[in-house]
Amino acid sequence: MAMLRIHSRFVGGNAILLRQTETEVYIKNELRDTEGDWFYWAFCVEGAENKTLTFHFEPNRLGYFGPAISHDLKEWHWLGRCEGDTFTYTFAQNESRVYFAHHILYHPSRFSAFARHKGAVTSELCISRKGRSVPCLHIGEGDVSLLLVARHHACESTGNYVLEGVLDELLTSPIPNTRILCIPFADYDGVLDGDQGKSRIPHDHNRDYIESPIYPEVRAICAHVAAYGCHYGFDFHSPWHKGGENDTMFIVRNSPEKQAEFDRFSTIPEASLTPDAMPYSKANDHPPLTSWNQPSTSFGYTMNRRVECTLAFSLESTYFGTKEHPVSTERLIAFGKCFAKAIRCYIQRKTT
Repeated sequence: MAMLRIHSRFVGGNAILLRQTETEVYIKNELRDTEGDWFYWAFCVEGAENKTLTFHFEPNRLGYFGPAISHDLKEWHWLGRCEGDTFTYTFAQNESRVYFAHHILYHPSRFSAFARHKGAVTSELCISRKGRSVPCLHIGEGDVSLLLVARHHACESTGNYVLEGVLDELLTSPIPNTRILCIPFADYDGVLDGDQGKSRIPHDHNRDYIESPIYPEVRAICAHVAAYGCHYGFDFHSPWHKGGENDTMFIVRNSPEKQAEFDRFSTIPEASLTPDAMPYSKANDHPPLTSWNQPSTSFGYTMNRRVECTLAFSLESTYFGTKEHPVSTERLIAFGKCFAKAIRCYIQRKTT
């Protein structure tokens, strides 16, 4: 009989096993160098065939549909609704390895496979703090500089699926006269190590757009912007755990002076969403200078302050959605394709 093992030794893993019995498992997430609290976790169970286990968490660690489940870190589905801070799972006879996570994960190997499938060649943005080669993707040439960035916060993987949809559309139908730099994992070490990434001490990657950035990825992005500018910049995030605006797709309107531009842009995806995409309404956009949306050294705020920049912002992609519109990889990707068409339409309108 296989020995039961519960661990986080895989790309994106994050969990501390507190204690276990024959049928009960008590587990918590690792904050590591995150200041304050955050909610991301992911673990693997091996050797539990034919067993039924109940997993216990701290409060505010489970979403509306229970954990996301995978057998290969590629395909994901929701367990279903859970009560409170526990979920129970019965392992089938052939389930020798099962991954559970707070939300649907996006493995870096998926991005590599996607790029190969599309005939796109990835290159090296820089070498990370831990000596890893950080991937990026260059698309097209031209006078217009467009930046697409995801995972400034390591755990925010739903934004990667939206970004994949954006790239799928733009690789198929490029924007004329436009140079695109895509960085799918701005905190590459954090993504691989399974960090929260949000509120990292002394500051996280999305607060590193300062005079002397401390993270190699941000330094490389700034060097590209210094060479080519940033006429448009779109940063793909996931919001807080759940509730209120966090259950929707929304744009962070980060500039009071550019509200007319935000209105022009947001009207396009709102009017052109396909039925298979996650829903979006510009009424859900987060207004500037409210709550947590204050001037900062983030990517969006920094790029918007540049003289050549027409518009730059963060798009927040919900972790779970709602009962009527639950998150899935397919619906996030479909939204990304619609969002890409909005980007193309908006840029072409501004150009002409």
